[in-house]
Amino acid sequence: MSLPHPTRQSRAVITGASSGIGEELARQLAASGHSLILVARRVDKLEALATELRQKHQVTVDLKPCDLADRDARRLLNQELAQQEISILCNNAGFATFGCLQDLDPDREREQLELNAVAVQDLTIALLPQMIQRKSGAILIVGSTSGHQPTPANATYAASKAFANSFAEALHSELRGTGVTCTLLAPGPTRTGFTEVAGITKIDGMGGNAAWISAERVAREAINGMNRNRRIVIPGLLAQAQTIGGRYTPRAVLLPILKQVFSRLT
Repeated sequence: MSLPHPTRQSRAVITGASSGIGEELARQLAASGHSLILVARRVDKLEALATELRQKHQVTVDLKPCDLADRDARRLLNQELAQQEISILCNNAGFATFGCLQDLDPDREREQLELNAVAVQDLTIALLPQMIQRKSGAILIVGSTSGHQPTPANATYAASKAFANSFAEALHSELRGTGVTCTLLAPGPTRTGFTEVAGITKIDGMGGNAAWISAERVAREAINGMNRNRRIVIPGLLAQAQTIGGRYTPRAVLLPILKQVFSRLT
């Protein structure tokens, strides 16, 4: 099963497309002829990208301002998108916080969970029925290697990505035979603006260049995985090792190590 062919009417929706993996997903899908709907809180950061993609690839690129962590705003967006022919949904938007939970801003923690988990489910539920009715569609859910184990000093993020990981893998199985696919992208260390937003820029480059891969590569492997109806895509050897370690290392051994490592980042 391959990705839906681009048509004049169909659109690929990408959340969090203003930088990093989302921006690269937009570039590569546009290069394949897909018209796009880019969702972000501030469309001014997307305007230059949209202009570039329109001119370079002659595709339609629409910008939808929406704070996906706001349930009322998200409801209006879902209603609007449900009226269009959405062929691809890339649930990419998300952020992380680091530190002991009692020291973090409660509102920011709730916002993180709302964006990383609830919004992913919401958008998927809103657009899945029309895909199944057409017997065509592809969903990408950006989880994380962090979702494969609880992470002290990164508790909310790891838990939210555990939801995304599990949700995507379960949906992949549910959709078999419907003509619609769901692929989990679970990246490890990736060169994006993620660490700046999270306030942990000291981690950048840790482990050397071999440990960090480009957003361009992550997006390319994600799209290839979607095209092949892969259940899960884990780009890079380090991320694959993290996944194995996170899933199979006894918690009594793993948690003290993770606590020591992540506590040093804050």
